[in-house]
Amino acid sequence: MTQRACPRPENPHSSSVLPSAPHSPMHPRLQQLLPEEAFTLLQNKGVAFVDIRSEIEHFFVGNPKGAINIPWQDAPDFELNPHFIREVSQIAKKEQPIILICRSGHRSIDAGNALIQEGFQQVYHVLEGFEGDRDANHHRSSVNGWRFRGLPWVQC
Repeated sequence: MTQRACPRPENPHSSSVLPSAPHSPMHPRLQQLLPEEAFTLLQNKGVAFVDIRSEIEHFFVGNPKGAINIPWQDAPDFELNPHFIREVSQIAKKEQPIILICRSGHRSIDAGNALIQEGFQQVYHVLEGFEGDRDANHHRSSVNGWRFRGLPWVQC
């Protein structure tokens, strides 16, 4: 079986083309947190927690308890959400800490970069993401990630 490269979506917030994850460079002001560090920061009042995975991933794979789903990309074509910045602005102020989580910690880099470019000041992304990296059998949630580390999560 031949593996195909992921398509490179265009970023509506930039004139450049985003490389496919995990190769996206991080904005120097984008901060990284391990899942346990993110959970600790979330104990503070006023921290917005955004699950940027697709709606399908959020509901059917499960999601960190308390996370608000604002997809960076969504089904059916997984195009970038042109309303992402506006939707985040509806739940968080630009000065407010925002923690982003995705499946494995790669899409959250692109989303975090976009928020910083739009003036958000305290943006964090969760290393390892919700499901984490794949193991030798290509399964997730068995090596690292929010769920693997036993942090609170729900599933419909």
